[in-house]
Amino acid sequence: MAANAVLKRRMEELGLTQDELAGRMNTALAEITGRPGDVSARTVRNLLNGTSRRPIGRTCAALERVFGCSVQDLGFSAPRTMQHPQEDPVRRRTFIASATGTASAAVPLLAQRRTVGMSDVARAAKGMNALVTADQHQGGHTNLEMAALRGRNRVLELQQRNASERVRRALYALAAEYTDAAAWSCIDARNLDQAQKYLNESSTYAGLSQDGPTQMSVWVSMAIFAAQRRNWPEALSAAQAAQASPAARADLFFASLGRIRAALAYAALGDSRAALRSLGSAQEALAAAPERERPRWTTFYCQAELDHLGAIVNHRSGRYTHAEAMAHRALAKIPPSFRRNRALATAQLALAQLHQGDSEQATATAADVFTVMAGTPLPGRMRTLIGDFHRALFTMAPSATYARDWADRLRTEWS
Repeated sequence: MAANAVLKRRMEELGLTQDELAGRMNTALAEITGRPGDVSARTVRNLLNGTSRRPIGRTCAALERVFGCSVQDLGFSAPRTMQHPQEDPVRRRTFIASATGTASAAVPLLAQRRTVGMSDVARAAKGMNALVTADQHQGGHTNLEMAALRGRNRVLELQQRNASERVRRALYALAAEYTDAAAWSCIDARNLDQAQKYLNESSTYAGLSQDGPTQMSVWVSMAIFAAQRRNWPEALSAAQAAQASPAARADLFFASLGRIRAALAYAALGDSRAALRSLGSAQEALAAAPERERPRWTTFYCQAELDHLGAIVNHRSGRYTHAEAMAHRALAKIPPSFRRNRALATAQLALAQLHQGDSEQATATAADVFTVMAGTPLPGRMRTLIGDFHRALFTMAPSATYARDWADRLRTEWS
């Protein structure tokens, strides 16, 4: 006997388990006949494994109502009393009385409740790819924020339809991902009050999703958000929550991501020993992490980004030579398409050079930021970093010709 691959595929598309399909069939029978159905998981198992190739009329009626198509389209042979005319399968809207004990003119459950399946989730998720690309190219900006919110709204509309538990969790994970993208855009643009609202919302969706990587994404965003507000104890707490998350326990890649955020917070709090220990641990975890498919939002994190963040950790710890070396390593690996990240690493390199006393070289390096980001405005987070460089430069070399030239260039680029 051959298994029913068609039914299995349709169940997977809707994210239905055997128990869930049995429950839906019983609901369908109750609506058709007015009496509770008696379909069990064993009934569904027999339908799947090929034991039941020609189900009885009640079972056929329930299947048709749940999936919105004929049982023949589900890989079964229907009882003679339920065979439908080939020439008009779409317009059929009634079930044969002898199949169910009563006639019904109800619309199939799929159409009636607009059931959502995993294929709908996949289609709704495609918009995230464009958001990730836009962020890598330009950084946070209003259009990116609005596009993320439109994606979130489409997902929340799907949540209002009929869906299995698996599909509903996937939709919550996707809503969290879109909302987190909006939050990240605001963080990068330093619209921090708005970012806070989105983070609160995305954390709710992430919790409802019960998805480890999605929850990890929110913790990382919260750590970055707290760092932008220079609330280093909160940044450390968020990083520690990320380290303790199920995703970090299950995958060294996520463990590395949590550890590097902790390293950044420790360095800002003045605990250089803990910062460098966390940095080393993050490097070891990423090196040992297996290659596997991970969520779209993780594409930014690789050895190049870890070197960039390691440069920041070393700079905050007063290890400027190490910071310069790590910034150079990052720039050698960051892809040209990641313009925002290349510009940030370039600014970090300039700061490391400046604090070693090489002010003129540092100024030339800082000017490269404008070349990398040519044609697009600097995100707020990058402007803050450039502002830090500008103030430090005029503290160290206020009357140098290259410093005055830098100030003129900065005024032009800033506007």
